[in-house]
Amino acid sequence: MGKQEGGGEESLPPLFESRRARFIGLYKVFASTILVGVCLIWVYRVTNIPRAGEAGRWAWIGMLMAEFWFGLYWIITQSPRWNVTHRQPFKDRLSHRYEDKLPGVDIFICTADPKMEPPTLVINTVLSVLSYNYPTEKLCVYLSDDGGSEFTFYALLEASRFAKYWIPFCKKFNVEPRSPEAYFALYSDVHGIKYGQEWLEIKKLYEEMKNRIESAVATAEIPVEIKKQHKGFSEWNLEVAKNDHQSIVQIITDGRDINAVDNDGCRLPTMVYMSREKRPQQLHNFKAGALNALLRVSSEISNAPFILLLDCDMYANNADSIREALCFFLDEKYGPEIAYVQHPQGYNNLTKDDIYGNECFVINAVELAGLGGYGAALFCGTGCFHRRECLFGRKYSKDYRGHWNIESQKTIDRSIKELEESAKTLISCSYEKGTQWGKEMGLIYGCPVEDIATGLAVQCRGWKSIYYNPERKDFLGVAPNTLDTALIQHKRWSEGLFQIFFSKYCPFIYGHGKIHLGAQMAYCIYLLWAPFSFPTLYYVTVPPLCLLHGIPLFPKVSSLWFLAFAYVFIAKNVYSIVEALRSGSTLKAWWYLQRMWLIRRITSYFFAFFDTIKRQLGLSETEFALTDKVITDDVSKRYEQEIMEFGSASIMYTVLATSALLNFLSLVWGTKRVVMDRHSKALDQLISQVILSGILVLINLPVYQALFIRSDKGHIPSSVMFKSFFLLALACLMPIY
Repeated sequence: MGKQEGGGEESLPPLFESRRARFIGLYKVFASTILVGVCLIWVYRVTNIPRAGEAGRWAWIGMLMAEFWFGLYWIITQSPRWNVTHRQPFKDRLSHRYEDKLPGVDIFICTADPKMEPPTLVINTVLSVLSYNYPTEKLCVYLSDDGGSEFTFYALLEASRFAKYWIPFCKKFNVEPRSPEAYFALYSDVHGIKYGQEWLEIKKLYEEMKNRIESAVATAEIPVEIKKQHKGFSEWNLEVAKNDHQSIVQIITDGRDINAVDNDGCRLPTMVYMSREKRPQQLHNFKAGALNALLRVSSEISNAPFILLLDCDMYANNADSIREALCFFLDEKYGPEIAYVQHPQGYNNLTKDDIYGNECFVINAVELAGLGGYGAALFCGTGCFHRRECLFGRKYSKDYRGHWNIESQKTIDRSIKELEESAKTLISCSYEKGTQWGKEMGLIYGCPVEDIATGLAVQCRGWKSIYYNPERKDFLGVAPNTLDTALIQHKRWSEGLFQIFFSKYCPFIYGHGKIHLGAQMAYCIYLLWAPFSFPTLYYVTVPPLCLLHGIPLFPKVSSLWFLAFAYVFIAKNVYSIVEALRSGSTLKAWWYLQRMWLIRRITSYFFAFFDTIKRQLGLSETEFALTDKVITDDVSKRYEQEIMEFGSASIMYTVLATSALLNFLSLVWGTKRVVMDRHSKALDQLISQVILSGILVLINLPVYQALFIRSDKGHIPSSVMFKSFFLLALACLMPIY
């Protein structure tokens, strides 16, 4: 999809344009010089292997293998950088051309646990999408509650009532963002707001609603008079448990009803609560199963041609994001071949310099944009608009035009009760047995990152996908604010991604001849996170151990070979800084990200590798670890101060602390050797290893503070410190071959 010169009809201007990033040619030349340096490093390693019997021979061979993997992985990372493509929609043209026949849009929001994902968090996402700048009669919002909680249902019911005030308020004053919690946090008082009186009234209504919901959750009881107000509460009269309950479908607001209006007399969007049937003996396929259930229920109730998928903590931050996405789908020339439009994940709770590296500035601005340039944007699970037919397994054909402007007639004469009852049968435990759901239809089962596998499968059916990264983030969520949560999240991701590499959906097998080679390589940047832990772990342990024993592993500073190592190290890091700054990051945030990449590789990715192998051998089953969205005040305070939160005796911290202590000891001992032992030419031979240990010590400064200085609850427990000292002693006593 290159830059458009015209639409499907020559007289119509395009609804979006694509443009390649500037200076790609110059970057290719620069990258080629690094490649030369990488090849020279490989040549040096191969031609200077110590002879049999010499000290450090096997350590040297290990360095060769690690550096070969580093170089190969770096080559893979170049594939998206050589094709970075930016998209620009023209929503004014869309409005001019299609305002009277805009298609329906179904919005899916998933939640799974009312304790880890509080109902007030969920309904803020719901309210943000209910108030989109889009014809409300063409919006239908579905909430999938895998926790089967009556408190989530109650919160949604409260949100439907508050929406009668919130939607007209947002549209009257063009409010942004349209999540009430985010909006009132951004504008904390009435000063400077022209519509002050209405602002105060709507804030009071919101606070009252929020207090009612939180009070019900805190007391674990919904008042009887409230339960009498809606028939839906009868679903919880039976014994309903989180993983053992019947199918529940409740249409809270019926958008077909001309009497279902807001305070300005405008029609309200349809709102549907759904909780699929769950039984302890039945496999429920986690989020993928919930989304597939939503696909079937929505096809029965609204059947909109386009779908937006959102996590329950990812509220809409741009009231026009539907219109922007439709510019891609409805473009006369390229629109019919587009299956989905993926937005980057943004967060509203980041610290100034993003201490846990959550924002992924370079991934969002460069790598994902490069994949989008191949028409193979990653499907990331949230913030993604889909063409319904594609999720139902349809293959692309050149004569496809998409009948998005035809209204569904199937629900016109059916009552709410009829729709609810027919929808319930579609989400029973037995419905999918013997069908293609989870295989050729819907999201793919059997993997914790079902979104990536599903996106690849859609692309291999001939469809293109768009990555759209607007200046104002269209969706904002909650980033992990403790190290433990961040590492568990990355462990889950890297585990699922590595499973895909081992499965039939490996891009080099499943995508061969179907998607561009550059896209296949770019997919592997993420699929190979887990095995990338080994060369990294080797590099942070073996060189410092060899330094302790006086064994050099790098060329002498006086050797010409040293220039290749120095150039690759300096050039890669200088460009990495430039790339980060151009992507919107800061220098300090870049440094924090280097720390997090190191920590993730030697902890999350390392353990994810072994867990994946165990699953491949059938020794364990796939699990899904939900990210907790609730934290205490003291944890929140340390997060805002950008103080790393440890606080647990996780085995990951034992690995991290042992590595940090080893490099500190190595730096002290190596510096002494270089300074004191002048006659052995230690400076010329070992300075590279001293510098490496020095960099690793700087990276690990928060670890030393958490081990020896801090006394708050976020420090590293003494049990971890003792284990780390024991492992350090064992490592230092090991002979180096």
